[in-house]
Amino acid sequence: MSILDYTSKPRKKILPVYYLAMTIVYVSCADTEKSDAYGNFEATTITISAKGNGELIQFAVEEGQVYESGKLVGIIDTSEVYLEKLETMARIDALDDKLQEAAPEISVLMERKRNLVRERERTKALVAKKAATQKQLDDYNGDIEVLDQEITSKRRTTSVANRSILSESKPLRAKVNLLKKRIRDLYVINPISGTIITQLTEPSEFVTQGTPLYEIANLDKLTLRAYTSANLLQKTKLNDKVTVLVDDGNGGFRELEGTVTWISSKAEFTPKTIETREERVNLVYALDVEVENDGMLKIGMPGEVVFNNKP
Repeated sequence: MSILDYTSKPRKKILPVYYLAMTIVYVSCADTEKSDAYGNFEATTITISAKGNGELIQFAVEEGQVYESGKLVGIIDTSEVYLEKLETMARIDALDDKLQEAAPEISVLMERKRNLVRERERTKALVAKKAATQKQLDDYNGDIEVLDQEITSKRRTTSVANRSILSESKPLRAKVNLLKKRIRDLYVINPISGTIITQLTEPSEFVTQGTPLYEIANLDKLTLRAYTSANLLQKTKLNDKVTVLVDDGNGGFRELEGTVTWISSKAEFTPKTIETREERVNLVYALDVEVENDGMLKIGMPGEVVFNNKP
């Protein structure tokens, strides 16, 4: 009963000056190091925002908790929208009461017609016996024709009046459907399975449409944003399998398999105006390596990449 509004939040690539300097040193000395690229793990973070206005009367979000897709995590006060829906539905019911019923009046006219038809038939028999005049028979035929016109006119008038009333109800029924959607939007439903990264709002706060509520990321797979030199980059291409090295806490490395999912088309860290051969050695290129998270990887953790297709 909720529809959630959420938007992908671009990953911020903010690296300290020390790390930039160390990256350049690493890639400059790549010929003597085991690893070919260095970087930090990232994850695509989704910002979940409110789709309605009101007090956040319930909000069960905790940083670090894992939530499944479809879980109800919050409710924005629905009372105002609900009362507006009830008011609109009452207006529709009032219109239904205005609908005209033509059956009773038409029933009276039909009974009069039956009586005239009976008298006409009796008069027709008398005319055959020369006991009544032709004028009497013509009068009955005329009265019956007038009644038929009255019945047709009454049906037409009632139909036009009812169509006018029903036309007023159409926008009201559309408004009810809109209000139902607004009520569903006030239920905050977690859209993806993942880990809560940041809680941005507290319970009982007043929120408006678009107010960020929390950030969530799927940590089943992390992306290692790594940097390497132009020479080393020639050893790999998109979708290549590579070896990712992560500190094991004992001075060594754990090896994980990764897949190259993106390679930058331009160099970073060096101004474009520097084009001498001596300065081009400091150019580094970014690449993304997707790695299955074994539960030990964390956002921001450093990692190294070894290209498997070395000559």
